Amino acid sequence: MRAIFFDPDAADAAVARLRRDGYDAVVERERLAGEDDDEDQPWAVVSDAPPFVLEVVCDDLDGWFDAEEAQPVAPPPPLVLPTAPKRIKRPQQ
Repeated sequence: MRAIFFDPDAADAAVARLRRDGYDAVVERERLAGEDDDEDQPWAVVSDAPPFVLEVVCDDLDGWFDAEEAQPVAPPPPLVLPTAPKRIKRPQQ
């Protein structure tokens, strides 16, 4: 589960609180699509805490609870590439 914070101090406080309560928690930078300014990227707290615990922490520290886990995107299958150049004019005789 993840909790999103726009203040790094709030993210650190959330991690400290979750660890104090016996859960594993780490802080990561959350890269949003289309966001080109690195300073505006939010902080994600990833934890194994139950969802209701993260919701309470988010409410107390002005965060946003992300209920859905990010699903890894499977890479597309490899392209079938030609083995030789394609001739578009008359074949050689």
